[in-house]
Amino acid sequence: MSTETVTIEKLGAQGDGIASSAGGPVYVPFSLPGETVAIARVKSQGTIMSITTPSPDRQEPPCRHFGPDGVNGTCGGCTLQHMADAPYGAFKRQLVIDALKSKGLTPEVGEIVPARPGERRRVVFAARKTEKDMLVGFNQAESHHIVAIEECPISSAGIIARLPAIRAVAASLATSAEPFRVAVLETLSGLDISVDDVKKLSDPQRRKAIETALGLRGIARVSLNGEILVEPSKPMVEFGGVQVSPPPGGFTQATKPAEEAMAELVTAHAGKAKRIADLFAGSGTFSLRLARIGRVHAVEAEAKALAALDHAARTTQGLKPVTVEKRDLFRRPLMTQEFKPYDVVVFDPPRAGAEFQCQELARSAVKKIVAVSCNPLTLARDLAILVEGGYRITQVTPIDQFLWTSHVEVVATLEK
Repeated sequence: MSTETVTIEKLGAQGDGIASSAGGPVYVPFSLPGETVAIARVKSQGTIMSITTPSPDRQEPPCRHFGPDGVNGTCGGCTLQHMADAPYGAFKRQLVIDALKSKGLTPEVGEIVPARPGERRRVVFAARKTEKDMLVGFNQAESHHIVAIEECPISSAGIIARLPAIRAVAASLATSAEPFRVAVLETLSGLDISVDDVKKLSDPQRRKAIETALGLRGIARVSLNGEILVEPSKPMVEFGGVQVSPPPGGFTQATKPAEEAMAELVTAHAGKAKRIADLFAGSGTFSLRLARIGRVHAVEAEAKALAALDHAARTTQGLKPVTVEKRDLFRRPLMTQEFKPYDVVVFDPPRAGAEFQCQELARSAVKKIVAVSCNPLTLARDLAILVEGGYRITQVTPIDQFLWTSHVEVVATLEK
């Protein structure tokens, strides 16, 4: 380890400051462009010892778990609380511009739809039982050390108010000192708590966990490794006025405002389409809204998510017909000829994107496409495939859903 002083030139894609040195770039977390900082350096990684020249874009972080003065934060949940709002939003928008440019795409990229504190309805905690306590929090960056939290400005008030209940549920399920995962979704009927990476419970442990959950207020469901342990009230979320009960640990957008912003862009581009295909449909985030416009065919690999979508569609009045298909689109994408009936195709894949699906879609005659993505790099690759196939990008909108991190969502619309 060596100590040296460097000047930060720019931010990298993960939000770390980057400085040049004779040995190559040095990555310095919690630094900002223009700052002169003294660092302890190990190979290409630098830890701030002191800031000689702070950036005018530096701000006081709003959370005590982030670290003193926004330097060398302990909680690994956020990485950019020390950056003022305007440059932070510009940084995220630029990530999208740079990703598209890397594939030769230069469409106009709109202003970022901002995220606000307190909006996160879905949070994934790390948990571990110690001799003295039950730790529930986030892993410190580049570490397995869990920082137990008492507050979290990104999370909804409903989740933070029930932290003691979440700890109690976690403690009742902890069978060893091994760390495990606790996903919490705030629903209309209470918290949906999904615990994974815990070994099978004995019958007495199972009874104790159920009794614990039933004795707590505001808990809708507790599941372990995908199996429902107890469900005092069915957890419900709402997609454009349609109520859906997602499966345990099932995917939902992390914030309601981001979901609404995405859905507005999706439905606006669909216009008055009569036939719509929704690929990687999940539990119906877009399908159920689009069913107010036209007939929807929803394709999804997860059977439980698809069943939740199907049930909601069948039990809600005022929707056009919705058909569902269980299909792994990575292994078996829809073929070009299968797109013939559709006016619009919407796809919202995992971070890996939809490369093979886009190759088939690019050869189709579908008039309009909406691409939704949580990874600008794979989105850029997929859009380049569609553009080469004759599509034109008409709109690109970045959406901030994961506040104070380098993650950014994007909705892109295309026409042929």
